[in-house]
Amino acid sequence: MAQVPQRFFDALAVRTWCGLSLRALGHAREEIDAINVYPVADGDTGTNLYLTVESAVAAVEAVFAAHEVDGELRDGSAAPRDGAGGPSLADAVGAMAHGALIGARGNSGTILAQLLRGMAQVLSVRSDTDHTGGQGLQRALRHAAASARQAVAHPVEGTVLTVASAAADAADAAGGDCAEVARAAYEGARAALAATPGQLAALERAGVVDAGGHGLVTVLAALVETFTGRAPGPVAAPHARVERAVEGQCSAEEGDGNGPAFEVIYLLEAEDAAVARLRQRLDALGDSLVVVGGDGLWNVHVHVDDAGAAVEAGVEAGRPYRIRITHFGHGDAHTTKAERPPRERAQRAVVAVVPGEGLAALYTEAGATTLLARPGEPPASGELVQAVRRAHAREVVLLPNDAELRHTAAAAAEQARTEGIRVALIPTRSAVQGIAALAVHESERRFDEDVVAMTSAAGATRHAEITVAERQSWTTAGICQAGDVLGLIDGDVAVIGADVSRVAATVLDRMLSAGGELVTLVLGDEAPESVADHLEARVREAYLAVDTVVYRGGRQGALLLVGVE
Repeated sequence: MAQVPQRFFDALAVRTWCGLSLRALGHAREEIDAINVYPVADGDTGTNLYLTVESAVAAVEAVFAAHEVDGELRDGSAAPRDGAGGPSLADAVGAMAHGALIGARGNSGTILAQLLRGMAQVLSVRSDTDHTGGQGLQRALRHAAASARQAVAHPVEGTVLTVASAAADAADAAGGDCAEVARAAYEGARAALAATPGQLAALERAGVVDAGGHGLVTVLAALVETFTGRAPGPVAAPHARVERAVEGQCSAEEGDGNGPAFEVIYLLEAEDAAVARLRQRLDALGDSLVVVGGDGLWNVHVHVDDAGAAVEAGVEAGRPYRIRITHFGHGDAHTTKAERPPRERAQRAVVAVVPGEGLAALYTEAGATTLLARPGEPPASGELVQAVRRAHAREVVLLPNDAELRHTAAAAAEQARTEGIRVALIPTRSAVQGIAALAVHESERRFDEDVVAMTSAAGATRHAEITVAERQSWTTAGICQAGDVLGLIDGDVAVIGADVSRVAATVLDRMLSAGGELVTLVLGDEAPESVADHLEARVREAYLAVDTVVYRGGRQGALLLVGVE
């Protein structure tokens, strides 16, 4: 079905481009993964690009949703017209860039996030009309290529950077409207992609083109479709021979046997001066360093042997979060693929979404594969699918630990099932319910029996959280003001107060009035130190035969999580 072409680059064009890019990367993901041999042959470039764009799409859709009232835009129309009634171009491209930044995965995904940010910096400049034409698109592509190069510590030719520069050069040489500029950029990028094997020995040995460059050409093909209504010809360059990818990956690993053992990625809140120092320190620790972002928020990517040192460097620079550490190999990190035994798939695993670093450590110690979620920024379905794959098991029990993740987790489970993984989704609404489920998990018993036992344990656990109101609003317990302490029981506001300990005690009393044998308390970093002691003493004095266990949750959003079993 042909796409309705957009004449100008406006907010609707941004939305269309993001959606088409996600669809195109979804189709090309496995092919791009298969030819991933540089800088590390870990076979995930296509997936990482997909997840990066998926995050961008979610951010853009959120901006459009904010301008809708009962399914219509505020001017009564179903879609924006030259920005009227809907989000502005600046709003849309800003959301696209921010979404890509916080969702960037891997080396190529991080660079793509910077390319989109570079475009947004040009396209978000206010003007009399809330759209731009061919010349604006030319400037955006040029700035994108330049900013991406600046973000990479040691740019290498034959990579996505080369493809981006070629796209910008071709766009500069073209004239006309957005459609002509986009088509020229695509053709220039496609030609550059075909030449990448002659620029990188690892690609030439494998007989493939650069995977990141292939992904960028795929995104540019979606840009052409945005402005013409039709996708251009096949993206894959004639020199790409996917059937040799496995052989190529072996060759690349044998050639790079002494490379760093870990990939470290995290978001970082820090000032520009601190990030400049961080770049120098990380550059000395490892390679493949890419730091993208600005305005106080950065995405840091590096390959190192000492993952702890890379994270510590981030702590010294600012506040790192959403930390992801991936081991490139199994067994000795510096042995070649030929020397490593294949990793056996486990029979069963538990995958859990957790809101804080402390809980992530607790769940990991209990044997679960964890996905850390920052409050207010829930993981996308693709991230959950990746976590299920990372568990490397035939059977997986999925714990979303958040009521709002129910549909996302269901979509991830369905996708994983198409890949031959047996997945059971337990609809845990809080991390304390997940703790209860994990406590009764036994991988030795039959899958169905294990799922039933874990589901029963989670269902028998009432959950509550103590948090602080961000704004005035109506609640089931009355009107709250910004700064009020809220006690939520099973998802509904039950108590409003001014003191954390008193609200927590009231919540606990209400929960224990229905009985209970075990109280679980998970303290966030911002909770007063005395809260846990106060609640433990209250349980000892007022509720005989009820035990209490306390965990440190880290930066989990809520001041306190409470579970009663």
